[in-house]
Amino acid sequence: MKICNIVIDQKDQLGIVLDHHIIHIRKALEVLPCEGIPQTVSEFIEVGAESTIRIASYLQTLRTTSDQPYVFEKEECHFGPVVTHPSKIICVGLNYRRHADETGAAYPEVPILFNKFNNTLTGHLKDIAIPNVTEELDYEVELAVVIGKKAKNVSEDHVLDYVLGYTIANDLSARDLQMRTPQWLLGKTCDDFSPIGPYLVTADEVGDPQSLALQTTVNNELRQDSNTSDMIFNCKEIISYISKHFTLEPGDMILTGTPEGVVLGQPEDKRNYLKPGDVVTVEIEKLGALTNTFIEEK
Repeated sequence: MKICNIVIDQKDQLGIVLDHHIIHIRKALEVLPCEGIPQTVSEFIEVGAESTIRIASYLQTLRTTSDQPYVFEKEECHFGPVVTHPSKIICVGLNYRRHADETGAAYPEVPILFNKFNNTLTGHLKDIAIPNVTEELDYEVELAVVIGKKAKNVSEDHVLDYVLGYTIANDLSARDLQMRTPQWLLGKTCDDFSPIGPYLVTADEVGDPQSLALQTTVNNELRQDSNTSDMIFNCKEIISYISKHFTLEPGDMILTGTPEGVVLGQPEDKRNYLKPGDVVTVEIEKLGALTNTFIEEK
């Protein structure tokens, strides 16, 4: 199942993507009431895998022609971040071989973890202001794992059973702030530095997370072009490793690293960092494409 977060009157509401349309669940329930159907992404995550069963059964009773009041065209929708209130946003640094190569870094022996906060979350097609405190804003396409069940000390053999689904993230990074100290946090946590979405695709539809193509374009110019098979630590290893150190909760997100092609990986005289007016699209196979326009901070 593919879900999204539609923002209407500043309220988050659950959408289900069917073909080229989006079913607005709350409006559908006004037409055909039914108990136990989640109406927001947060409720979908709280119910867990049972959500897909309930909604799939419910949708079979609905007409999904475009003349229905609960059917929206994608172009009509205002998308919010597809996960709205994660208790944790955990990121993995230097997790692609060719990305480590381009930056001259040694391959890590264990996953390099850092965190971001909810202030960094924004959605598809939202404008993002480039903070005045940076002159070196970089893009990073990343596969984001969304946890569906509480996970603690889970083995690699079973850990994907705890994954609700996957989405796209752009781990925006202010390199001058990131490299100012040994801790990367400052360069990673400015407002809107984690656009995610537009969709959350359940794990059953994605299948193997280690065979997904991923790309970044800036103003339609291809910058990143790789595959999740190039990860140093795969999703099973990452999630299991984290779960051995602290508990993962439903809705937690893990950003699994970025491949080669970032601005930082270019020779210094060829580094063209993001500037106002740039349009960045990050895309992952089976998950869709996430686009944001960058503007000047007021």
